[in-house]
Formats: sequence, C-alpha cells, structure tokens
Amino acid sequence: FQIFLGALAFSFFAKGLSGSYMKSMSSQIERRFEISSSIVGIIDGSFEIGNLMVMVLVSYLGPRVHRPKIIAVGCLIMSVGAFLSVMPQFLMGRYNYERITVSVDNSSTSVSACSPAKSEGPPVTDATETLSTMINSGCEKTTNSYLWLFVLVGNLLRGIGEAPIMPLGVSYIDDFSKEENSAFYIGNVQMSSFYARHSVLKHFCRQANTQQKNVSGINPKDTRWVGAWWLGLLICGAVNFIASLPFWFLPYSLPKEGENENLKISHLMPKQLFSVFSRVYSIYLSIADFLPALRKLFGNPIFVVFIFLTILQYNSLVGIITYETKFMEQQFNVSVAKAIFLIGVILLPVTILGMFLGGFLIKKFKLHITEMAKFACITFIVAYLLNLLYFTCSCEVLQVAGLTAPYSGMKHLSSSKHIYMASCNAECSCKVDQWDPVCGDNGITYMTACFAGCKSSSGTGRNMVFHNCSCVEGQGLRLGNSSAVLGQCQRESCTKAFPYFLALQTACAFILALGGTPTYMIMFR
Repeated sequence: FQIFLGALAFSFFAKGLSGSYMKSMSSQIERRFEISSSIVGIIDGSFEIGNLMVMVLVSYLGPRVHRPKIIAVGCLIMSVGAFLSVMPQFLMGRYNYERITVSVDNSSTSVSACSPAKSEGPPVTDATETLSTMINSGCEKTTNSYLWLFVLVGNLLRGIGEAPIMPLGVSYIDDFSKEENSAFYIGNVQMSSFYARHSVLKHFCRQANTQQKNVSGINPKDTRWVGAWWLGLLICGAVNFIASLPFWFLPYSLPKEGENENLKISHLMPKQLFSVFSRVYSIYLSIADFLPALRKLFGNPIFVVFIFLTILQYNSLVGIITYETKFMEQQFNVSVAKAIFLIGVILLPVTILGMFLGGFLIKKFKLHITEMAKFACITFIVAYLLNLLYFTCSCEVLQVAGLTAPYSGMKHLSSSKHIYMASCNAECSCKVDQWDPVCGDNGITYMTACFAGCKSSSGTGRNMVFHNCSCVEGQGLRLGNSSAVLGQCQRESCTKAFPYFLALQTACAFILALGGTPTYMIMFR
C-alpha cells in the first residue's frame, strides 16, 4: 500500500507539473506562433475537453477494471501529449522577435529614431488618420503556420490521460486504507501536486534562451521575449513516462489497512476467472446501468452539495492559474519569469500547509460527511468573496503618447480619432504598426523612439539611450533637449499595489487548499 501511495504521489506531481507548466507558458506560445489570445484560450481549453470526454466513463467503470494499470495508461498518454506539443519546435525555424530599435555599424544612429531618410514602409502623414485605417495597416496578429495545432492536440491528449489518475487513484486509497486515515493520505498525495505547480522549472525555462537570434536588444523582462518553452515540455513528458512505470507492477486489490497482508492480494481481476464472453457481457451490463446510476447520483443531496462546492472552488482557482502570470505582467509590469518565481516561493508553502492542515483536521476531529461539507462550504465561500477584492488591485493606465496621453503642447486626446502624430514628430515618417516602447524623461511612454522625435542614440542593446527627443518635455528642460531610454515607464501605483496583490493571493490560496481535502472526501463518501 505504501508503494502505491508513493507512485500515486509521483503521478500527481507529474500531472501537476505538466498542467501548471503549460498554463504558465501560454504567453510564450502566443508569441512564438504569433496567434491571438482567443486561440491560446482554445488551446488551454482543449485540456478540459479531453478530460470531459472520458472522465465520467473512466470514473464509472474504474472499480470494475485494473485501476493501477489504467492509471499507467493515463500517464503514458500524458507523456505522448507532452512530446507531441514539442514537435513544432523542430518543424519551425528559429524565433525572430519583432525588433525595431537596432544599432547600425555600432554608430550612434538608430533606424527607429526620427530620420526620414532611413524610415521604411508607408509613413503616417495624416495626424487625423482613423483608428480603423491604422489597424488595417498591420497591427493585427496573423500567423502563416498552423503548427500550433500540435500543441492543441497534445493538450487534448494530456486531458484524456489525466482523467483516470485522480478518481481511480483516490478511490484505490479509500478502498484499502482505514477510514480515519484516508483523508490524511489523500491530503499528502495532493500536496505533491502543489509541489509541482510551484516548481522552479517554469522560471528556468522562461529565462533560458535556446532558440532566439540577436537577443542583445531584449531580455526576459521584455514583452517580446520567448524562452525555452519547449524544453520544459520535454522534461514533463519524461516525468510522466517515469510515473507510469510502477503502476504496471501493482496488484488489482490489496488487503484492507490493518488486516493480514498475506490475504486478499490479487494481481488478477475477478472477471478474469470467467470466460472472455462473461467479462464482455459484464461490462455491457455496467454500461447499460450507466444512465440509471447517473440519474440516481444527481438525486443525492450530498452529491449536489459537492457540485456546488466544486463550482465555487474552480471558479476561484482556474481563472487565477490560467491568467495569473499574464495579469501580473500587464497590470504590474512584472516580468513573467519574476511572476513565476514569486508564485512558487510564496504560494508553495501556504498551499502545502493548507492541504496538510485540512486532512489533519478531518482526522483529528473525526469529521462526518455533513461536517466536512459545512467546513468545505465555509472555506470556499470565504475564498470566493476574497477573490472579489482582486478588482481593487489595479494601477493607473500606462501613459502612452497619442494613445492614452496627449503629446506635449496638446490639451487632450481626440475622442473619435487617435492622434499618433504631433508637430514634434510630423517629419519623422514613423510607422504605426510598430511597438518598441521608450520612456521619456517626462515619465511618458512613446510607441517607438521615432514617435518621441529622437534624433540620435548612444549605447547598444538594452543600454541604448536616445537623445534630442523633440517630443519629450524634460524635467526643467526646454522642449527638444530631453532623452529617452528603451522600455516602458514604471508606474508608482503599481509598485504600491503589487505587495497587496501578493498578500491577497496568498490568503486565497491557503483557504482554497484548506477546503480541498474535505471536498475529495465528500466525493467518496
């Protein structure tokens, strides 16, 4: 029994590692394949689609089949899905990020600085050009490759493979352990999954550069950076394959914990004692009884309570897990690598503590089914209400000249037409379909150094500084005598709000983890 617990804990670690890694790499996949956020959402949702395709059937037929071997097959399918998702890396060329600001022959000039003679493409000469025309000029994301379908199918297979692990593994524990110990065992197994979700693998692969060329102009903090997203999937595939191995050698049944271990150990299913026809007929009867059993299940008030608790739990959890890093990156200007690192360092201890404490409280006070339902209901409602406070975690809008803030000398932005150009950069022939932001001395971000009206630059890569920027009104300096540096300007309110966001997230994670183990016990009681 202890061997099964160890194997199941490792399989939970493997599936948690794959799932959390895939979600954390959504931004990198979006940039690598140049696809829209809606397609990324479809790719992420394909896991749930695959899971739902087989979950009900696997859970219903699970006790009638060899559960350890079905779990082994599931781990193998997850491994195949992870390896399949890596295929585009070997079928596509190397990633070239959209770079505008580059140095020429190590000189002090830059192609993105204000210089009409060096501008490429159709310039923007009309300051009243409408927004729709500008969008049509090339700002929309398009992709010429459909290799992202490999990632979608791989994620679908991961969902199919993961389906039997939780219901069959936890039911196996519940069947062959003492009733007062099962909650404690399940809590410990669940903790291994949370170890995986907050591993440093995501941070390492996000920082690594194994496929990008000419990266002197960007670093992992840049929104165009794509790390070694595929490397982590290779590791996840290998871990899932290793997780499948012990289950092939585990028996169909075990003696109840505390009984004579020499009794009731069987590597054969009871159905194998009969003919093949008898076994097939038995499975047919089980399938025929499926709909009546489902109808009876939904008539059980305890099950209805469990569904309600699950909705509360996942409504609070799934959205956070999926878009957490992207939210931190865009709202608080935190790099994805730093966001992943903070999530692992801060949330891992409190989540493990919550899962462990939930199982311990059930064992300590010997909670019955109704008491566990009340306990889980209270924790999930509190966590759900705390999630509403995320709406208060916000910063002021990033001040971008011509987009959210007027140029110097202009009183306000036009409500019907975005004025990207001003008199200070009217002769620069800037392209509106480019985004290589610079931060001026005035605290305003400009789409490119060209839109800031910068005439020259010094330095290379991320240390490049633009000078003589005619659109930047410096602190105490006259218009036209200011400089700008690469990157967006920092927002002071974001620096103050970020610790509050982390504290709120920590509290929500602990409360959700506290009610996780009671929820699983309700499902099997």
